[in-house]
Amino acid sequence: MGSFMVQVEILILGLLLIFAIYASFSLIMRSVKFLAVHTLVGLLILFLANAVGGLAIPYSLPVLLVCALLGAPGAIAVIILDFFGLGL
Repeated sequence: MGSFMVQVEILILGLLLIFAIYASFSLIMRSVKFLAVHTLVGLLILFLANAVGGLAIPYSLPVLLVCALLGAPGAIAVIILDFFGLGL
């Protein structure tokens, strides 16, 4: 009887471990998707501002980080900062 209880406990712990791994992976993938979408939208806005508006905003690491974290509002903030000569 004792070994049966140990097997049940191991099975329960294994299922909990699988659930924890799935939940962690799901959370990470949602975060990556969130950052990727925001980065693409922000960079598209910057590209259009550079191409259509004649701006010369460089695609540097700080600009990419602002666009990744803030998306479209971050890109607009970068454009406004560049307009006032305070570019990143």
